[in-house]
Amino acid sequence: MAKYVPVIGPVLRFGVLTSIGLAMVFPFIWMLATSVKTVDPSVIAIEGASAGIFPNGTNILTTLFPKFWHWENYVEVFRKVPFARYYLNSFGVAICVTIGQLVTSSLAAFAFSRLQFRGRDKLFFAYLATLMVPTSVTVIPTFILFSHVGLIDTLAALILPPLFGAYGTFMLRQFFIGISDELEEAAHLDGCGALRVYWHVILPLSRPALATLGVFTFMANWQSLFYPLIMIHSDSNKTLPIGLMNFVDLNSADWPLLMAASVLSLLPIIAIFIFAQRFFTSGVRLGGVKG
Repeated sequence: MAKYVPVIGPVLRFGVLTSIGLAMVFPFIWMLATSVKTVDPSVIAIEGASAGIFPNGTNILTTLFPKFWHWENYVEVFRKVPFARYYLNSFGVAICVTIGQLVTSSLAAFAFSRLQFRGRDKLFFAYLATLMVPTSVTVIPTFILFSHVGLIDTLAALILPPLFGAYGTFMLRQFFIGISDELEEAAHLDGCGALRVYWHVILPLSRPALATLGVFTFMANWQSLFYPLIMIHSDSNKTLPIGLMNFVDLNSADWPLLMAASVLSLLPIIAIFIFAQRFFTSGVRLGGVKG
């Protein structure tokens, strides 16, 4: 009996982790299954209960996927709303903010970690204090400011506010501190100035941290709803989170089209995470634990 005891621990852990993993992936499976169903009663009567969104069957697994998959729902998404326009708007905003925040955060982190100047640490802690200010507090001042300069209902209103972030500066600063001082000293001996050290030494060694910050920033701005809902009014400037609301009204929702649009909106997130996974996993371990 004793020889089987060491096996129980790994098997139990595997079972628990598998259960947690299935619980986390099931909403995505349900979303994918719902996106190929229908709400047409006549079609449901012909194809069976599994074709409906909320089938009457007692076993959800047997009715999770329909017998006939309605892939035309994905085409109908583009017909019903200007979904391609929403897609381009979200992609443009997310890319611009990601690139901008990588530039501003890395420059600020380089100054706070590698440069020596009076009051550096106090200024850094004051900068970190902005993390304690809720986003909702700054919405009204930002809206008033943008209305005076004519940026309301423009994509610039979604790009400019998040270009500077204390979180990204903090994470990159902690990573930059862990880079050996000898490398910087060797670069200075070769005649490099501060900017060349930043560009040729610090940034190439910080790819994991930069990839991590880039993924976090892209995801946050791709699925942002609060700011676009306040700043954007015209249909041509809407982003995906606002565009998905077109499939929902006060009394009902077109669930197949909504889920199809949601699946399409997740594709860039999945692609970017897969592409940056090698840097992302190492950056999560290293970012925020040094210094």
